[in-house]
Amino acid sequence: MKHVAAMMGLCSALVCTPVHAESARDILVSAAFGAREKGVALARIGQALASADAAIKRDPRDENARLQRALAISYRGKLTRSRADVIAARREFEALVVADPRNPETHLALAGWHLAAVIELGPFMARTVLGARAATGNTALGRALALGGNHAAVPALASLQRIQIDPADVAGARRLAEAAVAASADNVFDRLMQRQAAALLVMLRKGDGRAAASLAKLLMPFGRISA
Repeated sequence: MKHVAAMMGLCSALVCTPVHAESARDILVSAAFGAREKGVALARIGQALASADAAIKRDPRDENARLQRALAISYRGKLTRSRADVIAARREFEALVVADPRNPETHLALAGWHLAAVIELGPFMARTVLGARAATGNTALGRALALGGNHAAVPALASLQRIQIDPADVAGARRLAEAAVAASADNVFDRLMQRQAAALLVMLRKGDGRAAASLAKLLMPFGRISA
């Protein structure tokens, strides 16, 4: 199903994760930004899923492990074009937002679910096929920025998707990228996303929104993966 390939460009866990779930997050980051072949990425996603499942078995209340598991499922759904995986991931993101409304990571994951679909499919098809809406994604993104905007990954990911949603909004995407470059980057993922924002910022400062949007697509999770 071509339509499901839209999903979950934005979703990656962010900051302050417990030690026992760190390996799952690291594996997902490696799959999303390091793998260049689909088979390799899927193998790493499977490893992350197993790690998250083990953490949940130890502590069923571990919300971070649940987030890692949902991200792994969403990534698998993106790469295998499984609508069932994609929808299951969205439902878990929604449940996690309800469980802890002040966690920026879960708001960011939910934002990514909606906005990635809109970017890939367009508003009508994203809504019809997957129930994804730009307004819902933007609301979740605003909440993530309000709660966790001092961590580089949050404004960095926001800038990457903002310019893809609206290539004419160079100023808005630039402000977010500049905020990411200036923000705290005290873990591996924050530093990685800060570098992505810095690369995007070079293009944004030239004022070419369409070129910046094309670059942003490559800088997103799985943006450089081959079939």
